[in-house]
Amino acid sequence: MTSGLDGTGMSSELNRAYDYCQRVAKDRAKNFYYAFRTLPSQKRRAIYAAYAFCRYCDDVADDELPIEEKRRLLGETHDRLHDSGLRAEDPVFMALDSSAETFGIPRRYFDEVIDGVEMDLTWTRFENFDQLRTYCYGVASTVGLICIEVFGYDDPAAREYAIDLGIAMQLTNVMRDVKEDAERGRIYLPLDEMESFGYSEDELLDGRVNDRFRALMEFQADRARRYFDSGERLIPLLSRESRACVSVLHGLYSKILDRIGAADYDVFERRIGLSKREKLFLTARLWAASLITAVPAARR
Repeated sequence: MTSGLDGTGMSSELNRAYDYCQRVAKDRAKNFYYAFRTLPSQKRRAIYAAYAFCRYCDDVADDELPIEEKRRLLGETHDRLHDSGLRAEDPVFMALDSSAETFGIPRRYFDEVIDGVEMDLTWTRFENFDQLRTYCYGVASTVGLICIEVFGYDDPAAREYAIDLGIAMQLTNVMRDVKEDAERGRIYLPLDEMESFGYSEDELLDGRVNDRFRALMEFQADRARRYFDSGERLIPLLSRESRACVSVLHGLYSKILDRIGAADYDVFERRIGLSKREKLFLTARLWAASLITAVPAARR
């Protein structure tokens, strides 16, 4: 009679749950997947589980469903986070439970992910950067806070730097995706800043690139770089085996921001990004660099 456990003491059912999350990450994670691959196995699986959860929440918000149905599904997700009976046999929640227990991830971070995603149900404009920052925290910084519990750290300052890196990455997404968001009737650039630079909503929705738009986008890029500079301070605070993951994410998104600037901020002509070859090269270079640079010891 077999126990149903593998060599690590993990049940075959839980293994299948983690494998499912890995497939989700491989199929959907794009830039993130390259960074995830630098982690040791147990931490990598935990990050796959966190990604699959966040991906599910994003998909609900982006789906072509009535808003009330989206609210219902996200409300159910809230309930499942806190009721083990509602999580039975769901591979994402099985893997998430295991990861949260292994690495001590606070449940409130997952709640905050849902709260951030819910903003996309009704918020199509942001009056100022304070509102946009709140959104960036909910959909990106919370993910960073989840991840660093898996990565391992001692210095509590790591949490603030993780928040800032998440904001930097989301601000980069906002700039890169101006066209796609406009096509859905969404404007994430702060309206008061658009007004300050003399660039109107109608111009953005029409995809007009002029000197006013370029100045507005350069202002956004300068802000994002300041957040990237702060977020980079997270890297030496992490455990040695986890540092490459954050270094790669920081490097990939910083490079995308550089590409936006190199295109003279014309994000309407084409979607700006990195090729697979460029991602692989940058990942290999940053991974190698992380192995030869000494870092302080960290927990786990």
